[in-house]
Amino acid sequence: MKGASCCPAPGVIGSFDLVSWLTVAARNITIAEQMGRDITTTCNGCYATLQEANFLLKENKKLKQKVNSALKEIGREYKGTVNVKHIIEVLNESIGYKTIQDRLKLPLKGLRVAVHYGCHFLKPSKVRKHGSAQNPTILDDFVRILGAESVNYTDKLMCCGAGGGVRASNLEVTQEFTQDKIDNMIQAKADCVVVPCAFCHFQFDNGQFMLSEKTGKKYELPVVYITQLLGLALGMSAKELGLYKNQTQIQSLVDKLPKLNKIRQISDYVKSKIRK
Repeated sequence: MKGASCCPAPGVIGSFDLVSWLTVAARNITIAEQMGRDITTTCNGCYATLQEANFLLKENKKLKQKVNSALKEIGREYKGTVNVKHIIEVLNESIGYKTIQDRLKLPLKGLRVAVHYGCHFLKPSKVRKHGSAQNPTILDDFVRILGAESVNYTDKLMCCGAGGGVRASNLEVTQEFTQDKIDNMIQAKADCVVVPCAFCHFQFDNGQFMLSEKTGKKYELPVVYITQLLGLALGMSAKELGLYKNQTQIQSLVDKLPKLNKIRQISDYVKSKIRK
């Protein structure tokens, strides 16, 4: 989407000026409309803004008129002709979990995964339409079709702690959220945490690094994005998937992968060291 701007961020901007928030989001959507393509996102925040803006503008003619009045000044018009989907919806609805399962090369049998949904993916539930916001299953189901086990843990639906504005204004609070979440995952004996959001990934990965420095306790639970987990089950290596770029160690996860996959992971890792 050439020329796309920040989504803009959900919550903060929309709470102060709904029309301005919708106008910026609508401008982004019009780029996709010109391309004749639906939008997909890999961030819960971007998904929340663009999907909710699309919903509101399709449902509310007055808001649509106000937004289009502003967009007219830059030669654009929101028409409401595209859909906004999270990458999980693409995998679940456009491709289908069964299709994915049939193509797995190395099912992740024996891997214990802590699923983190993230705030903006589930609510408002009437707009997101992912079923119950209190008892969601879409990500747990995805983990299971990859052959892994989705483990239950305390406060599973709690925020990662990032919160955008919260992190910027009170880092200590966000670290407390992250520490509670990671401690609960570790207590449940998870081998990794899987996320559907780039921002949550950052918070858990960078957050553990910061917590280790702050507390003196070594936090090192591997953090994996949902499509990286898929890549492992399709036979891709940790190096190909960029897992070694994390601040938090990933080797403990690699060591627990099925034997055939592990051989390839180790081979790629050794090769990368030799090149360096």
